[in-house]
This record gives sequence, C-alpha cells and structure tokens, in this order.
Amino acid sequence: MSGTYKGLNQSQIDKRIKEGRGQGHGPDYKPFIYTRDVSSLGRSHRIYGNKCRRLHHLLSDLELAVFLSLDWSPHVTDIREQFPLRVDDTVRLAQEHGLPHAKFQGTPQVLTSDFLVDFDDPARPAIAIQAKYSADLAKPEVIERLELERRYWADKDIPWYIVTEMDFAKAAFNNIQWLYPAQAETEVATDDLKRYLALFSKEFLLSPDKQITAVAQGLDVVYELEPGQALYWLRQLLARRYFTFDITAPYRTLLGSQLTLNDDWQGVTQAYAAG
Repeated sequence: MSGTYKGLNQSQIDKRIKEGRGQGHGPDYKPFIYTRDVSSLGRSHRIYGNKCRRLHHLLSDLELAVFLSLDWSPHVTDIREQFPLRVDDTVRLAQEHGLPHAKFQGTPQVLTSDFLVDFDDPARPAIAIQAKYSADLAKPEVIERLELERRYWADKDIPWYIVTEMDFAKAAFNNIQWLYPAQAETEVATDDLKRYLALFSKEFLLSPDKQITAVAQGLDVVYELEPGQALYWLRQLLARRYFTFDITAPYRTLLGSQLTLNDDWQGVTQAYAAG
C-alpha cells in the first residue's frame, strides 16, 4: 500500500471482516482497503479489470502500473489487491523475529500486500507483490515492515516480490494504457475485426517499413473513412492480440515488419466471440 493512514480500532476491523473485505475470488473479491478509505494519500485509482470483471482499488500510480501489466498478461487468472494478512500470524512472526508490529489504540493492525496474484501455471500458482517506490526502500520503518511481510509469505510457501518504478519500461506502460480501453470494449463486431485484420495484414506486407500509424492514416484516405477510424480498428486488433509485437517498443514508432500475425487468429476470434 502506498503511504499510511491513522489506523483501525478492533470494532472497525471486525466491521470490515463482516463486510467480506479481503475475501472472495474474481468478481466477488472485496479488497480490505478501498480508495475512499485513504483518499488523502495522493493519487489513487479505481479501474475496471478485464480479467476479474470488477472495480479494482489502487492506491498509487505504481500500483496502477503493476495492475495494468498483470491484467494484460494472458497467464494471470485472478488479481486480489489490498490483500490482508492474518493478524495472528503477523503478530506471531513479529514476536519470533523481534520485528515491530503496527498498533492503533492497542489493536494490532491488519497488514496488507498490494497484490495476491493467481496464475494458470501449476508450478507457480500464486505470488504476492508489494509495490514500493525506490525512495521508500531507504526508510528503516519500511524495511522492517517489508521484512515482516516477506516472512509472512515465506511461512505460507508463496513467492513474494517487491516491485518498484524501476521495473517498468515507460514505453511498455504507455502501450498498455493505450490498448487497455480497447480491450475492455465488448460491443465490437467480429466481422469488422476480420475485415480490418485482412486490410492491415495486406498493407503490412506491401509496406513493411512504414509506421503502422501511417498505414492506418492511409487506409482512412483510400477507403474514405472518418479520420482515425482505421487506427481505432488497429488498436482493437492489437488489444485482442490478432497481431503481436514487442510491448516495450513505442506503438507510435512501430513498423509493419515489427508486427506478427497471430498464427491462431481464428482461435482468438472464437474466444472473443464466446467471451
């Protein structure tokens, strides 16, 4: 979690548990902390997740970057943000290892990991993630808090990672931000996707060294489309992985030769239609 807030007394903690905070999976999960609970802590975000089909509560720009990357990954099956750690376990571990444990009005506080993520890989079914800006990692109190969290997940045999802003390529984040709204659209005709897939596939073969944005502008002119219409459909195709590309390369400078037609584009179409 980015920042801190005053704390919760026992009755407030009990109320959140009764509300189902930190419980459930997928669309039924409720984070232990909502953005409104910490509205004074700077930039927070509520964003609809394509994978879990619910609003996610993110407490910093860094958490947003992590979330978008996770929601974009085809291997992630569930994302639970602001995930609470069991108080009995964190208190025990703090006592065993001589670590401080946050309290408010004498009540041990519920610590949270920014994300608990499930994967479709049986060898790595779940990981926990804490998103921290690199500057915070020099603070002793933060280090102690992270050490307690690390020991908690080690006790559960679940891999735990710290992610900082240094782990994100700016271009990749910008690309995902550009593609994400298109991925969220559901009322898109499959026949139109197939039509523009054929048009762009042909143009990329004819002009492999031309920027894809210029190709889109050319299609607007040739087919007398509204300005930006071809680019709209290219974004739809990229968001749904009809074409694949290096996500760390800025989309505005991509050439046709840098896009690869997904060999299973028919399977992509069927999955989209079914979803």
